[in-house]
Amino acid sequence: MSIPPKITGVLEAALYAADLDRAEAFYHGVLNMEVVLRLEQRHVFFRAGQTILLVFNPEETAKPSQNTRMPVPAHGAHGPGHVCFRASRDEISRWRAHVLDQGIAVDAEFDWPNGARSLYIRDPAGNSVEFAEPHLWF
Repeated sequence: MSIPPKITGVLEAALYAADLDRAEAFYHGVLNMEVVLRLEQRHVFFRAGQTILLVFNPEETAKPSQNTRMPVPAHGAHGPGHVCFRASRDEISRWRAHVLDQGIAVDAEFDWPNGARSLYIRDPAGNSVEFAEPHLWF
């Protein structure tokens, strides 16, 4: 029986939003994430440290690729997803002040049983966006 290689990290993660202009305004404008690539109304990609956050329009990614050199399979999801960004306790406090200053409601903020702090907000598509201390998991 073969033993698979060890997974060493997440290269990219995806969320779905029908309104990419609003998604870009949120992730780039509010969260200050660098836009890496935008393809009209299909997707907008953002840099998150050593990871790329892909935000796809679910209607467009459900269509098969027309590019034979990059035959990306059709995919997509509907309904709110979730992403969590690592942040220190101090950064979480600063994120809380920043998002409230931007008129964005805080869904929840609490300490987990292991003492890690989390802050939850929503993006314009309703996706759950969390900021958490890394010792939540590590």
